[in-house]
Amino acid sequence: MLSARARAKRAGVKARNVKGILPLMVLMVMVFLLLLFWENELPEDVVLTSIEHLHVDYPQNAVPLRYCNNMIIQRVIREPDHTCRKVHVFIHERPQKINRICTSSKKVMCPNDSDIFCFQSETKFRMTVCQLIDGTKYPACRYQISPIEGFVFVTCDDLGPVNLQGYVE
Repeated sequence: MLSARARAKRAGVKARNVKGILPLMVLMVMVFLLLLFWENELPEDVVLTSIEHLHVDYPQNAVPLRYCNNMIIQRVIREPDHTCRKVHVFIHERPQKINRICTSSKKVMCPNDSDIFCFQSETKFRMTVCQLIDGTKYPACRYQISPIEGFVFVTCDDLGPVNLQGYVE
């Protein structure tokens, strides 16, 4: 078996000078490394306001005792003035199932705002309601845990659910 160099010599192929492409290769490696380590994150307000980030916990986190306290801290859930949120709801259903609410035939007035239409889930969802019991300034907030099942109300746009507007048991 002949080496690649021997076969090329036998076929009459002349070796190329690779010194001319060395600077190009170095430049390509530098660009690759720059792109690899480039921090291209979404702005904080975009990430923190998505319904999936704020309200969906599927499968449910396995911290039963201090579930609300841990989830509120982990997801940085607070009011805009950095105070503790009074009530927060986590939905323990698949995101695909939550997305289907927007195709529900149950279009009703939102429970919190009479001028906006909401879509109501057609089935009950497993949820955890976190009720503030102590603290005013984030992150020093303590919550009581209430597991429930109920129908959820969401507002939707062309891409799916936008905001959780409430629930009813």
